[in-house]
Amino acid sequence: MNMADIQAVNDAQPDFAGFVFASGRHQIKLVQALALGKRLDRHIKRVGVFVNEPVANILQIYHAGAITVAQLHGTYSETASAILASAGLETIRVFDYQYFDPYFTADYLMLDASHGKGKLVDLRKIPQTERPLVLAGGLTPQNVRVAIDQVQPAVVDVSSGVEIHGQKDAEKIQQFVKNVREVQKL
Repeated sequence: MNMADIQAVNDAQPDFAGFVFASGRHQIKLVQALALGKRLDRHIKRVGVFVNEPVANILQIYHAGAITVAQLHGTYSETASAILASAGLETIRVFDYQYFDPYFTADYLMLDASHGKGKLVDLRKIPQTERPLVLAGGLTPQNVRVAIDQVQPAVVDVSSGVEIHGQKDAEKIQQFVKNVREVQKL
């Protein structure tokens, strides 16, 4: 959301960094995303987080250079995902347990049982899929190793788990990424 967050992410070097375009406390506008994106390390993929945003708006944000990946929450169809992919945008389709579609055509499938509320998903109920899985929901520096060991996701996603009083914490971001990298080496 701000330059301090960008510096913390650049220092930690995760694979992805999220820019939330959906309404809520983390929401940013295109101008802000462009300014922050210019400071983000070029090796880190810029993920736009959307909830039922029209595909045309997502493409506008992509073509402006703000994002390289679209994280799609809500009622997006496979057609929407295909349109975004045909424009060169990677897609992450987000599901909860009840509606998880292991065959949905997207670059990644995300399971977030907490609907962005920061609750840990029940790791025993993770459905199987051939697609790369993104695990989200309640992950913290303290529990991410166990989650990766149990589920073996391709990617883990964190937001509130690296915050203190609603603000990103550089030390927590650093520890989270460090813990993920250590598990990946095993």
